[in-house]
Amino acid sequence: MPAHRSATFRRTFAAITALPLLALAACGYGSESTESKTDKVAAGAEKIDGLDTVNIGYFGNLTHATALVGIQKGFFQKELGATEAKYTTFNAGPSEIEALNGGSIDIGWIGPSPAINGYSKADGANLRIIGGSASGGVKLVVNPDKIKSLKDVKGKKIATPQLGNTQDVAFLNWIADQGWKVDANTGKGDVSVVRTENSVAPDAYKSGAIDGAWVPEPTASKLVAEGAKVLLDEADLWPDKKFVITNIIVRQEFLKEHPDVVEAVLRGSVKTNAFIGSNADEAKAAANAQLKADSGKELPADVLDPAWKSIQFINDPLASTLQTEADHAVKAGLLENPKLDGIYDLTLLNKVLKAEGDDEVDDSGLGVK
Repeated sequence: MPAHRSATFRRTFAAITALPLLALAACGYGSESTESKTDKVAAGAEKIDGLDTVNIGYFGNLTHATALVGIQKGFFQKELGATEAKYTTFNAGPSEIEALNGGSIDIGWIGPSPAINGYSKADGANLRIIGGSASGGVKLVVNPDKIKSLKDVKGKKIATPQLGNTQDVAFLNWIADQGWKVDANTGKGDVSVVRTENSVAPDAYKSGAIDGAWVPEPTASKLVAEGAKVLLDEADLWPDKKFVITNIIVRQEFLKEHPDVVEAVLRGSVKTNAFIGSNADEAKAAANAQLKADSGKELPADVLDPAWKSIQFINDPLASTLQTEADHAVKAGLLENPKLDGIYDLTLLNKVLKAEGDDEVDDSGLGVK
């Protein structure tokens, strides 16, 4: 992590440690957003509720492939009619939450930690989680010459994307389960937890600055392409091998004022996930094409293929795992007990699922009463 970003983060974290907050980012790619883009509107289409545009945010990351594929294949715009879908890509959770709070975006794909963080900071007054998007896609990858078994992780330098982010919390919890001790804030202890931006991790691995990393895709597969080996798939630590990695959130005000527009976006998301499930190769290619359109770069096959296989694209937000992830952060000392009641509103998602003939999903008691 560049020195100026590291210093800024430490100051920010020190200022908020007394608050019930979770991670400051989901993936640690930075905090800038790219220029907005609009999708093409079909001739003769009508606006929903007379609304001109809906502003949608997402990350240029494979765990956000529902957004990537839905945009590339036009699923969202088809459902929105003449209400233009305007897209903005983000590199990390804080900037997306800030944009949501400021009204720059209405709906967004985002990880669990920044969703909890944003909800907690606003005392439950700014966002709702309205759907799921992805599960899995997180691995512990290591230098096979230095680490041959899980017990060999002790005493080594392992990267996570950012202090308190989703993967950082998961790794700290796993360390505690081994009976090892690490100071969560400094990362020092029986294992050296080295907070390293995902974009920097491959170079850090090549230089020997880290011995491995607990990271999301495609960073894990990028490290494997550099010679690392997968030591542990985080999915193996969860019941049914499922845990939330990406949710869909909405501004509460927008949800109240434009429920039909929100329903249209959710319908597009559900249809996109159905397309992904039935057309894996075409969907993978579409996601990669959208990544190239957004960033100018596509992923090579030796990174894209294994990364794609480790992610499940689902509509269920896996609400019980969100609570567990929050509990892990509390256990690590990075979070005071958050009040998550009301963070979910799955009414419109379940309406869409029912219409599509799919099973409805549960909010694990954390829904709007």
